[in-house]
Amino acid sequence: MTLPKVWRKTTQLLMPARQEEANQSSLPDQYSIYPATQLGPGQIEFGFAALARRLAGAGQVRLDGYPGVLWEDFRQRLAQELDALGVQTSWLDLAGAWKSSTALDALLAPSLGGDDPIFGMRFSGSLADFFDEAALQALKADPDADLTVLYGCGAALADWPQALLVYVDVPKNEIQFRQRAGSVTCLGRSQPLDPKPAYKRSYFIDWVVANRHKQQLYASLDWVVDGQRPEEITFASGAALRAGLDRLATSCFRVRPWFEPGPWGGQWIRQHMPQLAQEVPNYAWSFELIVPENGLLFESDGWLLEVSFDFLMYRNPFEIVGESAVAFGHEFPIRFDFLDTFSGGNLSVQCHPRPDYVRRHFGECYTQDETYYILECGPEARCFLGFQEDINPDTFRAALLESFHNATPIEIERFVQSHPVRKHDLILIPNGTIHCSGTETLVLEISATPYIFTFKMYDWMRLDLDGRPRPLNIDRAFENLYFERKGAKVQTELIAQPRTIDSGPGWELIHQPTHRDHFYDVHRYRFTTAVEVQSCGSCHILSLVQGKTVLLETAGGTRQRFQYAETFVVPAAAGSYRLVSEAGSELQVVKAFIKPRTQWAEGVVA
Repeated sequence: MTLPKVWRKTTQLLMPARQEEANQSSLPDQYSIYPATQLGPGQIEFGFAALARRLAGAGQVRLDGYPGVLWEDFRQRLAQELDALGVQTSWLDLAGAWKSSTALDALLAPSLGGDDPIFGMRFSGSLADFFDEAALQALKADPDADLTVLYGCGAALADWPQALLVYVDVPKNEIQFRQRAGSVTCLGRSQPLDPKPAYKRSYFIDWVVANRHKQQLYASLDWVVDGQRPEEITFASGAALRAGLDRLATSCFRVRPWFEPGPWGGQWIRQHMPQLAQEVPNYAWSFELIVPENGLLFESDGWLLEVSFDFLMYRNPFEIVGESAVAFGHEFPIRFDFLDTFSGGNLSVQCHPRPDYVRRHFGECYTQDETYYILECGPEARCFLGFQEDINPDTFRAALLESFHNATPIEIERFVQSHPVRKHDLILIPNGTIHCSGTETLVLEISATPYIFTFKMYDWMRLDLDGRPRPLNIDRAFENLYFERKGAKVQTELIAQPRTIDSGPGWELIHQPTHRDHFYDVHRYRFTTAVEVQSCGSCHILSLVQGKTVLLETAGGTRQRFQYAETFVVPAAAGSYRLVSEAGSELQVVKAFIKPRTQWAEGVVA
């Protein structure tokens, strides 16, 4: 086979194909890194031999998939099994229909952001724009073969109406691990890019067009393949997958989280989640619910199948998100993630773009409005937030530039306030707000979904994990900062003031109000018995933030237990649900949800 000797570069474990192997890494009452939903018996199959049997009599197959599939290795493994069945197969590589590199460079240049190492502009076109139309239509089935397989990202664009349509999905974390190993290329390229340019190209171009393409195919997929394990694929019929997603849209679910080290990362995640790979310096992030990069896991007869979260939103946007799907379309608007600085470092001093800026410069529909929910912290933990009353923008900018050019440290509290934090505090970080999480905290970041638009101004003279200086974005930051967020009003406007707004026997509902610029709000339930919750037209994103285990019961009959720090979603269509403390001990659950449209700030979503 053509699988490179090093085809993924990471210390993270490859998800197993079997549920029993996944369960070996977790105890029953421990945070699960492989949360799976039942698809029903007999719905997931394993291996290339099984896939070959399903395709052998099709005559024609369009084998499509996400950027990041190891296409030649996949083709060879499937061809071997088809040969074993005696199927004479003709293979057509879609790569022969790409436009020339010169034409693609001209097409994509406006979206690549020039020399900017991080940011570009979301590509406005489609996957079809990457192909020479005449060359694409010239790809015809071989009349003398038992089976013709057209393969590659975009194969469904060929006009083969009688062909079976098979789609190979690959999780975003695995795509990035493959990019770091140089085993995959970006769309239309013959050679891999370095990892950071590859990620920028993927975020602003490849994943954008691939998602649009996948959305168009979704309802007509015959088979969906989980391609993250090159030697051990699992797959399910499109019909079975769509039925499983429909069930999720009215019950509850977790996405599969994934974890990454970083230059400021800490030790809490590694110490409290021993099932994770331990050969890392730290864990900085947990992608709890950053759905552009998370997947959904299904299980059947012990086999696991992961598909991207996008599949759920293409099928059921209003059932999942609720009435605000009018504004957000097929995008899930809220994310949860962990930032771990225990025995680590401060985050960079940073801000996020204003709504009009993120639209004009990056093509996003809404910006990265954040909050920090303090899940765990040490006694001296602090958060940097807002400017000092006497802030002088010119003096601050001069200090930042001096530090950047001459590697001199800054006494940052001369310019930026720092505030002590404790468990359950909620720090409000609307766009344009200077902020930075300090050490000795585990932050549950509750935010709008966009997740890369961080303008760093000062990074404590720190190198990244590759030993290189981290890029700063001082000019962009100063185009977006609100210098009026300073002095005494930082405490009153940017640190949530919790208050009880409802209660009953054994429970109370605490409102931790967000900023007027946030389109989402935050509640916290404290209870020792059970509490009834109505969805009120919005999805609810929840996390158990105090206690060991909470039981969730939906109106549709779903019963599921969640462990401490696990993030779970109740779709809007679920209508209502109960949170139950089975042992009668005090539990606390934080809930984020979308505000009614009448409460949104003007221009929050394009």
